[in-house]
Amino acid sequence: MAGSESHFSLPLPAFERPAKLLIVVAPYYRDIADDLIAGAKAVIESCGASWELIEVPGALELPTAIAMAERQANFDGYVALGCVIRGETTHYDTVCNDSSRGLMLLGLQGACIGNGILTVENRAQAVVRAAPSEQDKGGGAAAAALHLIALSRRWSGQRKGMGFKPVDEFRVAGTSEA
Repeated sequence: MAGSESHFSLPLPAFERPAKLLIVVAPYYRDIADDLIAGAKAVIESCGASWELIEVPGALELPTAIAMAERQANFDGYVALGCVIRGETTHYDTVCNDSSRGLMLLGLQGACIGNGILTVENRAQAVVRAAPSEQDKGGGAAAAALHLIALSRRWSGQRKGMGFKPVDEFRVAGTSEA
């Protein structure tokens, strides 16, 4: 059972200039969403970062809203929050898989995203995972986004290319500069 396990958490990063995060939440289960938000805000503020909050209709809209903000706004990172509780149909699988896949694809494109979408079997599991005094998955998602922002800032400007060399390096001695 996961509740009896101990887990290691990286210390939160420090920033020379404050980071700005967008918290995007699907409040389908309002009480659970509120706990996720509280945890995320507390972690973000503990690093001296700032945040804005927007709501979307459901977990499937989280990646779309983050993609729009990445293109049209000026945030350093994103915290995706929501809860999907298994029901009687396969819709649960679609929502879990597609929302997660959407966030992963955005992350692979360079967006700094902490995924705090709970995917649980029942409400009791969601309550424990969302509560800041329990597993604090909202705070964990914020911490993940902050760590990715720190890495992004660390590596910004250090482009190495993908193995291609400028044409000048291929010139053979004695050839003309055509």
